[in-house]
Order: sequence, then C-alpha cells, then structure tokens
Amino acid sequence: MSDVVLRAHAVGKRFGGFTALSGIDLEVRAGERLGLIGPNGSGKSTFTNCLAGAFPSHDGSFTFKDAPLAGLKPHQRARQGLARTFQLPRPFRGLTVAENVRVPLSFGGRGAATMESAMACLESVDLAGKAHRMPKELTQVELRRLELARATALQPELLIVDEAMAGLSHTEVDQILALLFRLNEGGTTIIMIEHVMRAVTEFSQRLAVLVAGRKIADGPPADVLALPAVEEAYLGR
Repeated sequence: MSDVVLRAHAVGKRFGGFTALSGIDLEVRAGERLGLIGPNGSGKSTFTNCLAGAFPSHDGSFTFKDAPLAGLKPHQRARQGLARTFQLPRPFRGLTVAENVRVPLSFGGRGAATMESAMACLESVDLAGKAHRMPKELTQVELRRLELARATALQPELLIVDEAMAGLSHTEVDQILALLFRLNEGGTTIIMIEHVMRAVTEFSQRLAVLVAGRKIADGPPADVLALPAVEEAYLGR
C-alpha cells in the first residue's frame, strides 16, 4: 500500500440543478494533518458526507487505503477505518457518557465493547470523570470531547473532524487542539474542517480550500492563505 491513505478523484455532487461539488481532486497521506477550509456553502460538508458515505457522489471516486469506497455504507466505511465527527454533537441522550462510547465499540467492529475499553476512550479525551453522567449534564466543550471519544472508539486510521471548535472559548479551543495533536501523534490521520482560523493554521500541515464547490488552492498554510484568490473568497480581503 502507498503512503496515500485517501484519494478523491474528480468528485462531483449535484442536488437537482445545483452543483455542490465539481472535479474535486485531493490526496491525504498517512499521518498527515490536513485543514479543509472555505466559506459557508463552499462544499466542505457535502464533500465530508460523500466521503463518509452519507451521500452518494455523482461523479468521480474515493479510494481509501488503495481500495474503492463506492457502494460501501457509512458503517462499512467506519469498519474500514474511516470515522468522522459532526458539527453538532449527536449523543444518545438516554445513555450515559460511557454507554455512548460503548455503542460504536459494539457496532464499529474494531474493538471490544467493554467498560474498560469505553473508559480508555474517555480517558483519552479527559472525560473519564464524567463516565456515568448523562449528556445533558455536559458543557459544550465536554460534548465535543464526547463526540471525539465516540469517533476514536472506532480506532480510525483517518478521522474527519467537522467544526469541533465552533462556539468554544480560546482556552477550550486549545484543549481540543491538544487532544487532536495527541491523536495524530498516536498515528491517526486527521482532516480538520474548521472556521476558527487560528486553530486550523496552528494544527494543519497543509490546507486545501474549497469555494463554490471547487478546490482553488492546496499547499502549505502560509502559502495558501497568501493567495489573492483565497484572501478574496475566504478572508474577504
């Protein structure tokens, strides 16, 4: 297997007469930290949903670990090692924090659904002390940590983190960044989709920029953010 863990080739997606994605090419290498940015409506969430299997793409293809993803449902992609978080945390409200983590452990097919395994996941995101609480008792940053714990319970090789820092304070953003750096150092490849520019530039080794469903830039963060097209489309300069 090559060191490219993910390849998106000419990916396109339409909703009726609206083209949400067009000709998206993207490669992500094993262990890489990639930031995917763009203004609202640029296609970031659509790209994520196509990659994770929530939407079928109309054009192009995804290849994960040299194997095509076409035809695989989201849970099948998760079992292959592809996991995601959601912009809005979606815990099971009637389950405790620990039970929320045991669900992906049970159905993800990549680990044992024991309390010990669930606690290890919670410890990795500094939530072990809230294991027996209900989700409604958690703060916003704790809910984001729970979302990460549920995703990492799948033992993903590639994790897509979708706006995990929206609405968080400066200190809370730093807490989530520290968790993501720790996951990456443990071998997890991470795609970060984020509007908090301080966070995405600090975390990412490379930035890809989507605007109006097309990729307009891809490269080192400083170089990408200095491009006039990116400044105009994303930064409003």
